[in-house]
Amino acid sequence: MVLDSVRGLAEERIKPRAAAYDESGEFPWDNVHDINELGLNGVFVPEQYGGAGLSYTAYLHCVREISKACASTGIIWATNFHAMKPLMDWGNEEQKQRLLPKVAEGALASLCITEPSAGSDATGMRTRFTPNGDEIVIDGGKTFITNGDVADLYLVFGKWSEIDDPKRSISALILEKGTPGLVVQGKEDKMGHRASSTVQLSFDGCRVPRANLLQGPGDGLKILLASLNKSRPSVAAHALGIANAAFEDGVEYINERKQSGRRIGEFQGLQFMLADLISEAALCESWLWHVAKLIDSGEQDFGIEASIAKMRASDLAMRVTTDVVQLFGGYGYCKDYRVERLMRDAKITQIWEGTNQIHRQIIGRSALQR
Repeated sequence: MVLDSVRGLAEERIKPRAAAYDESGEFPWDNVHDINELGLNGVFVPEQYGGAGLSYTAYLHCVREISKACASTGIIWATNFHAMKPLMDWGNEEQKQRLLPKVAEGALASLCITEPSAGSDATGMRTRFTPNGDEIVIDGGKTFITNGDVADLYLVFGKWSEIDDPKRSISALILEKGTPGLVVQGKEDKMGHRASSTVQLSFDGCRVPRANLLQGPGDGLKILLASLNKSRPSVAAHALGIANAAFEDGVEYINERKQSGRRIGEFQGLQFMLADLISEAALCESWLWHVAKLIDSGEQDFGIEASIAKMRASDLAMRVTTDVVQLFGGYGYCKDYRVERLMRDAKITQIWEGTNQIHRQIIGRSALQR
């Protein structure tokens, strides 16, 4: 029932707006409003805090369907999960009672990890948390932050000033909208996902209640790694949504387009291309649901499986969109057809949540360790 509702919303409202939002680069508040009317944030919030508490598998299906209609809206919504799942997993009862009902009601969230000097290697971050009585003072900055200018809640990672070790000092806290000293420095003008705001943030003496610290000082690295392990399959679902949209457009086009008196879909070379894309997509889908089942069953050690899902699905999205642009020929290079946008949207899935080069290194190293 949830998926039927999401598919209907995606097809009837979100998809028709996608091209205009991509063109203007404006934040898609209409889509966010419609998503909140459906209560979709409640999908991943436990029932006792105002949500529906559905499975991780259900969440991934929703990510794929929304991203298929509009990749920008897909990542805006998925980021709410990426940022707030650590609160659900690691927060204390007081924090959950105070903050999770806001999420279930539709609050936007932002995950603040990346810095100019700390991308794939998050241990290089320089944002500093200094304890001061019942408060924590934040100084530093973040870059490439999704939802950074519109979020109500921010999950911020930084280093505890009283711990010298660069890994052991990483800590995590929740920063709330309107905190003095939180400044949006600039918005990126991106190749794709143009309606999803990506900004630079600075923290100039932001004072946060110590009650907003997740776990204790220095517990941030385990929270960070756990967060990424659950967000990477989400990126895979996002990428598969983009790939599915492009594939459907490609099949429709080659069934209509004619050359030399024949539909180009009848040419064997193109059928071989479709066969490769279909089989690769089937394998990626199957692996994604395997990972989702591991998570839903309570498995804790699934980092390698998450990396495989993210890497292969995002590579597939780039391959599918590139091939479909080729199928469209010159038309595929023009903005009259959405395959041009889908190709631009697909590229970032190979970069964020760890570049695919980093994931290949992680996966290869795991084989040696075993």
